[in-house]
Amino acid sequence: MGKGLIVAVVVAALSGCTTAKGGFCAVASPMRLSAKAVETLSDREARALLAHNRKGEKLCGWRA
Repeated sequence: MGKGLIVAVVVAALSGCTTAKGGFCAVASPMRLSAKAVETLSDREARALLAHNRKGEKLCGWRA
């Protein structure tokens, strides 16, 4: 592997958590649903929502 390719891979890896508008904490917010909406979630949707909120708790200090 050439040095240029190694540098490109490292830069790509480091920039994975930012967007043109900013990092995750700048563009995301906690997802909160009503009890009725929670009843209609599929298991897959519930896991995705929980993962999103846990990421925000860890990275941004969101409170559950």
